Amino acid sequence: MNVLRQDLDALNAVLTVKISPEDYQPKVKAAVEKYRRTAKIPGFRPGHVPQGLIQKQYGKAFLAEELNKLANDALYKFIIENKLDILGNPIPKENTDVVGSFDQPSDFEFAFEIGFSPALNLPLNEKSKFDYFTVNVDKALIDKQVEDLQRRYGKLTSVDTVADKDMVLGKFEELNEDGLVKENGISHSTTISLEFLTDTDSVKILVDKKINDTFELDPNSVSKGDKDKATLLGVKEEDLSSISSKFQFTVTDIKRMELAALDEFLFEKLYMDGEVKTEEDLRNRVKTDLEGMFSNDSERILTRDVYQYLINETKTEFPEAFLKRWIKLSSEKPIADEDLAKEFDAYLKSLKWQLIQTKIFKDNNIQLNNEEVLTYTKSLLIGNYAQYGIPAPDDAELTETAQRLLKNKEQANGIYDRLAEQKLTEFFKNTVNLNTKSISYDEFVEIASKSY
Repeated sequence: MNVLRQDLDALNAVLTVKISPEDYQPKVKAAVEKYRRTAKIPGFRPGHVPQGLIQKQYGKAFLAEELNKLANDALYKFIIENKLDILGNPIPKENTDVVGSFDQPSDFEFAFEIGFSPALNLPLNEKSKFDYFTVNVDKALIDKQVEDLQRRYGKLTSVDTVADKDMVLGKFEELNEDGLVKENGISHSTTISLEFLTDTDSVKILVDKKINDTFELDPNSVSKGDKDKATLLGVKEEDLSSISSKFQFTVTDIKRMELAALDEFLFEKLYMDGEVKTEEDLRNRVKTDLEGMFSNDSERILTRDVYQYLINETKTEFPEAFLKRWIKLSSEKPIADEDLAKEFDAYLKSLKWQLIQTKIFKDNNIQLNNEEVLTYTKSLLIGNYAQYGIPAPDDAELTETAQRLLKNKEQANGIYDRLAEQKLTEFFKNTVNLNTKSISYDEFVEIASKSY
């Protein structure tokens, strides 16, 4: 048995596997004999079927099976021994028949196409400059977070007059052209949260209204798009086009969030470790938590920016024709050419990033070992407990829970991906030239939401 390599260009090659009778005949003969011992054929006792009959009926199938095994084994042995860095798997050469006859078996030749992984030269070093954005956690941001905590543990109370952060309960009723309630029109009770309204004119209309007040109100002005509007009116989204904007709204109740007091009862609910005992302690803890949260976001933004830079600036070519054929042949379901064309650029981008990551990890000896993955999983669990103010269990229970999570393939893949991204981010931070910029929270949100 022999494998010959023919390079077509820098990215494509053909591997031809030559198989002689001495390679397959003993295996085929053994397979025929094994089947003969157990074959159940009318007119013959088990184990007494003539070998010639088995050969005649099943010989070609056994031959095809053994040739397939031999060809595949030879291919992958050749690829491993010659350290060929290929994409996907070998596929039968297009428009090429197998050399050899199944009716009169002798020498066989099987030709396979392979596509090489391109060599990458990453344009990333200590001279590469990237902005590293941090949030200025100022008094206003801390005040807002403290108020959010107070609201989370506060209670709703009914009040008489609407203020700018209240929840207004009431009923929308559709009006006719004369401004009167439309007979058999829409009538639906709903809730409007002024805190989340972006239309200041609508807020002004509602502020200072009292229970039982009735006034005209356009549902469009107090909703965020068609889906929200349909919910407010209690109708299907597809029916909105036939509904006018003339409605009256009657206030039936007004709810106001009474903020939780900044006292020991709130502190114990928020932080069970007793760390926070005063308002000053709370503000310091909030500042630390915000800085930690924004630090993680800062790293994600950096990784995103470096990712985009590497995708755009790393010059490479792919064996595209080979990849398209391989995708179609390896897919469980048929793929139409037009569907493949739509998704192919995104596939190449994903493949390019995968190769870039692999090169970074390989060139810098970055690894993920089992002990490290387990420790990281335990840290994620501890973070989840802390998020809800719950003390983490002892190490033995944490370890058991982490091991159980890692036995779930989907969860394990997610954990490995997160740890790999963390290591990648650390590599970027230690490799490139960072230009640290402290910006406001609003500026940070705008940058974080930027899409390429």
